Amino acid sequence: MLGGPAPRAGWPWGRGWPWGRGRPRRRGPASDCERRRGGGTRGLGPASERPPRFSGRSPPRPSTTEMEQETVSGSAELRAEAASYRCSACHGDEDWGLGHPIRGRAKSRSLSAAPALASTREFRRTRSLHGPCPVTTFGPKACVLQNPQTIMHIQDPASQRLTWNKSPKSVLVIKKIRDASLLQPFKELCVYLMEENNMIVYVEKKVLEDPAIVSDDRFGPVKRKFCTFREDYDDISNQIDLIICLGGDGTLLYASSLFQGSVPPVMAFHLGSLGFLTPFNFENFQSQVTQVIQGNAAVVLRSRLKVRVVKELRGKKVAVPNGISENGVLAAALDAEVGKQVMQYQVLNEVVIDRGPSSYLSNVDVYLDGHLITTVQGDACPAGVIVSTPTGSTAYAAAAGASMIHPNVPAIMLTPICPHSLSFRPIVVPAGVELKIMLSPEARNTVWVSFDGRKRQEVRHGDSISITTSRYPLPSICVRDPVSDWFESLAQCLHWNVRKKQAHFAEDEEDAHEEDGAGRAGSQACGPAVCTRDGRT
Repeated sequence: MLGGPAPRAGWPWGRGWPWGRGRPRRRGPASDCERRRGGGTRGLGPASERPPRFSGRSPPRPSTTEMEQETVSGSAELRAEAASYRCSACHGDEDWGLGHPIRGRAKSRSLSAAPALASTREFRRTRSLHGPCPVTTFGPKACVLQNPQTIMHIQDPASQRLTWNKSPKSVLVIKKIRDASLLQPFKELCVYLMEENNMIVYVEKKVLEDPAIVSDDRFGPVKRKFCTFREDYDDISNQIDLIICLGGDGTLLYASSLFQGSVPPVMAFHLGSLGFLTPFNFENFQSQVTQVIQGNAAVVLRSRLKVRVVKELRGKKVAVPNGISENGVLAAALDAEVGKQVMQYQVLNEVVIDRGPSSYLSNVDVYLDGHLITTVQGDACPAGVIVSTPTGSTAYAAAAGASMIHPNVPAIMLTPICPHSLSFRPIVVPAGVELKIMLSPEARNTVWVSFDGRKRQEVRHGDSISITTSRYPLPSICVRDPVSDWFESLAQCLHWNVRKKQAHFAEDEEDAHEEDGAGRAGSQACGPAVCTRDGRT
């Protein structure tokens, strides 16, 4: 499926919904997919004008483990079921069926259309981040075969709101370390969460080892109530309901690395240097945290990459402390029969493959769904390739010349670093594909790979890196909405398209300009000017 796996955002899992105890709350009119299926009732007009439901039993709901499309069957039952299907949004008033040829050309519809009131047959585009429902009739006789068993319901990103099945009780506070300016905000937030909201606060153990916190006697009673953990040793993925970050974008990346499966909702305060992913200001944190706890907030699902690294065992022992590997997941899967070591990571920004300290050209092969699409050759110290999410498109990929993509766009970006080619441009591929990167057989040196700037390791001949979109996105809480927050970050953090504006004409200058233009037009009407050898006319 090229559209990528459906994020786990609507089915019970673990202690509650996929993000701890939270799940997105749906608001607004029925989606285009529901209108096509006949499940939505709002905005469709009277029952006589609604598209009919499928005949027979409705298709089964997709399972919670896989969202795979079922193979289109050529049986007579499916053809009969598809023949009775009609979508008024795509086919207008004409019945579509395999047994009834379409007579004449279908009525024209705007591609940016959504059903309007029942009194009119014209369509109007609604405020939606989904693309418009495409017209699936092509010319007078061609159309797309309708398969009711492959219809999926995907919630409109513009309507994603956070809600809680149960009131959140445990919160993970991530603080930027070695920053003395964050000690006071950290103390104020922790006191507010514990004393005002009676919540259990988790912090990393090394945060409390800061000398400023150790020497503060007034903070002692609060410090004794903390629950601490150690990265790479303690698994807290099933104990956290909410994450609050204090710092820059690195705190959000660190929060993502702690949860290799479902991620609780993340509320990030801008207390760092850049803050592209941290939209909240700390001045009025009490009211903002209260709104989030009450479930009054919009969320943007930032897709992550599922990265699978397969390495040849070369006689080196793998150190595994307490059954937890260095990336926080269970110990690496070792298959003694084939001699492979398998590791898996969840990446929020990007996977970077570069040549490392070698002076030779980087030379890696890139496969898409099993097909070799290109060989990346780079000639510089960081030469290589970046595989990034839409969230990571404003990070390393933007510095390498890639386009910036809104996080709601389902895509994977492939950006070369210092390519030894004038025609190698960054590309965007569908979110559902699988990229596989291997060292080319003729490569003279090895390459190095890092995941969100961490866990850097060497990749040799015979090793492989498989990358696809993860089913576990990171739900980032918005200040306003996904679109407004993103453009606000572009303007404030990256100064996108900022330049000094052109001065307008004064009234007297404008009149003189118009007279001058009229004079030039008159001289041109008299005939072409003759240019002499010395440049005079």
